[in-house]
Amino acid sequence: MNIIFSHSNTPSFNLATEEFLFSQSQEQYMLLYVNEPSVIVGSNQAVVNEVDMDFCIDNEIKIFRRMSGGGAVYHDFGNINYTFIGEHTRNALGADFLKPIVDVLSNELNVPVNIGQRKDLWLAGYKISGTAAHISRGRQLHHGTLLYDAKIENLLKSLSPERRDLVQKATASVPSPVKNIRDYLISRDGSAPYKDDFYDLFSLKMLAYYGASKFLTLTDQEIEDITLLQKDKYTQRSWNYRK
Repeated sequence: MNIIFSHSNTPSFNLATEEFLFSQSQEQYMLLYVNEPSVIVGSNQAVVNEVDMDFCIDNEIKIFRRMSGGGAVYHDFGNINYTFIGEHTRNALGADFLKPIVDVLSNELNVPVNIGQRKDLWLAGYKISGTAAHISRGRQLHHGTLLYDAKIENLLKSLSPERRDLVQKATASVPSPVKNIRDYLISRDGSAPYKDDFYDLFSLKMLAYYGASKFLTLTDQEIEDITLLQKDKYTQRSWNYRK
């Protein structure tokens, strides 16, 4: 398993990195990244159905579309995102891809999470991670968010449009009660690591889980190719706001 921790907080670059690793290689990857405030909608969703665009504009929350299906999610510096990319397997539509996340959180970091019916993660009755998938040409991609210390108010308001039925044929999100892992830890233990410390610990535990000694670094050529894909697709209004 090649494990990459992106040095970029730009959503369009990290989304382009996912697609590049999915389509331009046959290797297995785990990609970790933290995005600046943004809303990421699924490939078959309508932005007007999912997003309060006025709130996002007022609060400098940018909107992007990813290559996978599923519902809209909110990102900011308080959540870490994980992506698994590899060969298409017989269990591609199951939740097996979540086992490393569950093992590290539950057994290594003492955060007792459970896998939900929608291949999401729950903690003490609250959703802390939603996931989505893309399968094509013998490859599979599964990715998700992990709420640690996100701005929950901004999450709720950015994903609360006035109407959810303006575009009838679009895929609809399924709202769930959410909570930060850090809030859970503070209520249980009286304290919790700051987000950057948690991200460092989580990523190091993921390295240990796979027996890896270090993170993989993208080459200059790979970064150049990813940046081109970012420019041509993930920064384009025609992609991000298409119905």
